[in-house]
Amino acid sequence: MAHNITVAGVSVDTRHWIGGQRVASTGTFTDASPIDGRVLGEISRGGSAEVEAAVAAAREAFPSWAATSRAERARILHAIADGVEKRLEELAIVETNDNGALLRSHRRGVMPRVAHNFRFFADWLLTLEHEAFETRGHGNRVSWDPAGPSVLITPWNAPLMLATWKVAPALAAGNTVILKPAEWTPLTASLLADIADEAGLPPGVLNVVQGYGSEIGDALTSHPDVRRISFTGSVPTAQRIAASAAPNLTPLSLELGGKSPLLVFADADLDLAVDLAVEQYDNAGQVCLAATRFLVEESVAEEFTRRFVERAGALVQGDPRDEATDIGPNIHPRQLEKIDGFVRRAVAAGARAVIGGHRRDGQYYAPTLLTDVAQDSEIVQEEVFGPVLTLQTFGTEDEAIRLANDTRFGLAATLATGDPERAERVTERLVAGTVWVNCFFVRDLRAPFGGSRHSGVGREGGTWSFDFYCDLKNTVTAPGGWKSHG
Repeated sequence: MAHNITVAGVSVDTRHWIGGQRVASTGTFTDASPIDGRVLGEISRGGSAEVEAAVAAAREAFPSWAATSRAERARILHAIADGVEKRLEELAIVETNDNGALLRSHRRGVMPRVAHNFRFFADWLLTLEHEAFETRGHGNRVSWDPAGPSVLITPWNAPLMLATWKVAPALAAGNTVILKPAEWTPLTASLLADIADEAGLPPGVLNVVQGYGSEIGDALTSHPDVRRISFTGSVPTAQRIAASAAPNLTPLSLELGGKSPLLVFADADLDLAVDLAVEQYDNAGQVCLAATRFLVEESVAEEFTRRFVERAGALVQGDPRDEATDIGPNIHPRQLEKIDGFVRRAVAAGARAVIGGHRRDGQYYAPTLLTDVAQDSEIVQEEVFGPVLTLQTFGTEDEAIRLANDTRFGLAATLATGDPERAERVTERLVAGTVWVNCFFVRDLRAPFGGSRHSGVGREGGTWSFDFYCDLKNTVTAPGGWKSHG
């Protein structure tokens, strides 16, 4: 069987990458494009044997990589970034065909950010200083020791960018990596393995194992030789990972779902507020940070809705490879069925679809806004992960904050207001890992990223990433001179 497929002229190896070599499995799974449902190829389907091989390779490579100087690690990470930039167009077109996100976004924003992820953590590694202080004359020196083999499990909505948010800091910290990409979008992880190899990353430092989570996820997360697990995805899967990792007390970083609010006050610039609202349809609503719950002050709700409907109605939905397209398909027939089920149940419960509320041909769901929704309803409380938004109104600032915080999630919040004092008051009371004021999706890798409540455990970004991927050690030295024996 051929082990390479061609996607829009780009050759992609469908085998695992383990210990610096391509490894095939006897079984495969089918990878199809959400754009038109066409089969892209058959992908090697890993199991316990591939997991054992990948962990063994990571374990064997770890001592040498951990001992590699910071400068050399940083040099290799920059070389990987060079490789990403060299193959940017190939990565963009493969990712678009594999996950259906806009090609123009991959070209202009996502893939350049992939390269930036490697450059940022390469440079940040070189700025880390061992903190030193004294306690009653005793010297204290805090250092970051590489933790060991790390399992990174990544989602399908932004496959390569979200993978490299994890891979780059883990490698920079001196850890070896077993990357498990989402089975719906495995292709750019395979290309990343090629790029890392060409950049001179030693064998076994980065391993890529493909397959279904239920078949290889438990084997990866329960493995006693794994020292860190980082996961982005759903709450139920995170709960399963936590249970699997518990016997070994393996540290976890979990970036999970969201049901984030967009609070629009009457003093806001309504054009700006509508711009922020329409932006929530980005990536066909498949963004964990999306502000899917509009909370609008009663006095401006009618005008806000009118402007929003006008702007949303001008969005172009279609083939994401077309430069004119604003919204592409949803990832998979199963996800489309899930989205439609949420909307149908909401409408049956009394919600009104101001726009959308229905499927389109193929794997496309019409951009939807639902009103007349109850705070305790499923559509308000649960993550849909599709182009489905809700609108509720509020009369007071206290009510707005109460509604904003009244879910089990706490990943992000967006606030539109013209009053800086109100912005400060409200942001202090919002439960969220990130709050944007009069902006959206501005992400600086120096800042901590993660969620509160069921939106996650831990923070990554800047020094917080190294805190997670390293074992922090404090060395205490007695005062006075050194006296040798003999």
